[in-house]
Amino acid sequence: MPELSLESYWQLPPMSRQASLVPILQGHLANPSCCRTIATAAFLMSIGVHMRLMPAEWFLLYPQFIWKMPPELWRFGTAFLLTGPNLSLLFDTYFLYSYMSQLEIGNPGFPRKEDLVWYLMFTGGTIVLQTINYLADFGFVTFLQALTLAMCYTMTQGQRGMQARFMFITIPAQLTPYAMLLFNLMFPGGLTNMLLQVHGLLAAHLFHFLTRIWPEYGGGSNLIPTPAFLSAAARAVGSVRSNVAGAVGIQLADQASGRSTGASGGPLPDSWGTRGRGHRLG
Repeated sequence: MPELSLESYWQLPPMSRQASLVPILQGHLANPSCCRTIATAAFLMSIGVHMRLMPAEWFLLYPQFIWKMPPELWRFGTAFLLTGPNLSLLFDTYFLYSYMSQLEIGNPGFPRKEDLVWYLMFTGGTIVLQTINYLADFGFVTFLQALTLAMCYTMTQGQRGMQARFMFITIPAQLTPYAMLLFNLMFPGGLTNMLLQVHGLLAAHLFHFLTRIWPEYGGGSNLIPTPAFLSAAARAVGSVRSNVAGAVGIQLADQASGRSTGASGGPLPDSWGTRGRGHRLG
């Protein structure tokens, strides 16, 4: 099929234009639902802000807008959806989609959608509530880079003993988040970005300790299990999505082979996905 340019697209009849969008829509909806939705929202919102189509003040996390009446609670979510301009827009969105998709598909730590949603809520809340953010007056009002590093840390904890490529070098997989921290020093303002990402590193480590290290090595139980209301909400949303997808003939990512095989598009070989859960030594 010849490539369809933007100019030739608008020259098509209305029915033909709608038909040409179906494969694009099918490909987009076939991606994992959580990472697809969040990465798309971050990309579109950031473009809107940087092109001055929307004021950034609507989405940044300013404490004075949280404590006023009525509180602008949506800022807790939108502060994690804004990226920087230029190359940051592309790289931040790519890393967000990449790491979240690897957590969502085939990761034994998040077997259900609601488990990943709870992880995002807990780590995001921990990043915001870390008192150093306000007592030290760093002035952070967006937190996407911190959340991205948190997901990188969580993903690589199950890949100890494996190798991963970061930029142009090969390093042990569990060192990837620390390489991301040091990579900030190559750019202006990198130290500030590093301090922001440390928030994500601490939040992810806290989640890992409470859900994995303490139950497995401390003899306790999971101290922050996924709330039941998230499971009920996930079932309701899943039912609606399945009905809509069935009506238009779209196969969702959960129904595709990626979910059943546990394969992911991460930096590690796909064959590692069949090696089992593994155990930490020492």
